[in-house]
Amino acid sequence: MKPLGSPDFLPVKAPHLPLTAYYQTEQERQAYLKKIFDDTAPDYDRIERLMAFNTGPWYRRVALVRAGLKPGMKVLDVGVGTGLVAAQACILTGDPTLVTGVDPSTGMMAASNVPEGMVLMEGRAEALPFPDNHFDFLSMGYALRHIGDLSKAFAEFERVLKPGGRLCILEMTKPRSGFGTWLLKTYMRGVIPLLTQIVSKQKDSKTIWRYFWDSIEACVPPERVMVTLRFAGLTQVKRHLEIGVFSEYQAIKADIKTSNLPTV
Repeated sequence: MKPLGSPDFLPVKAPHLPLTAYYQTEQERQAYLKKIFDDTAPDYDRIERLMAFNTGPWYRRVALVRAGLKPGMKVLDVGVGTGLVAAQACILTGDPTLVTGVDPSTGMMAASNVPEGMVLMEGRAEALPFPDNHFDFLSMGYALRHIGDLSKAFAEFERVLKPGGRLCILEMTKPRSGFGTWLLKTYMRGVIPLLTQIVSKQKDSKTIWRYFWDSIEACVPPERVMVTLRFAGLTQVKRHLEIGVFSEYQAIKADIKTSNLPTV
């Protein structure tokens, strides 16, 4: 058994080291990501459908149900982007006015196609513009790798959730096998960027998909993500894995404030 002081039992700040092929320092990350997301927003949904063989809406809806989203819940979708997760939340809650999306990329939100009545707001995961104990459910789809400080973000998630509120973070994880890693890397860093040259109108679209793989490959392992969620005060933290690639991190805000030390 590893000692409590080992890295595996410590919370995480940045999800990965700076990717210097795209930006030089951690401080430059935020500006780089905002620009590339703003610039590629008009193509994002088209390429995502191509990449996921149009299965994305079904999978997101199933994942939200698995995490406990029910009709009538008040939902916050962090890193809403073009609204791919939030649109499914609107269906499941039965009322788009119950769903709010927040994202630092105004370009992505401008390109969104969400139901009328849903609210979109500019903001960052590390400083959510909402009061304490405000939402029944918080989701985040494939944005974990783009957050500058996971510890701050997860503490904010815990803060804005109501006691008993539920959390669902969707993320792509590097496969454990060498062959699986090679296969996904070839697809995301080679095949998808090549296809974007055919369907894309934005010059940076192929770059963002290569960046996605590089950030997946460099990301801290799922165990460290789960430890960081526990240190933020969230309980019943667990991970559901689909086809060895799609991680669903689930957690619940405690009804009574508990110690932030993880259970080992």
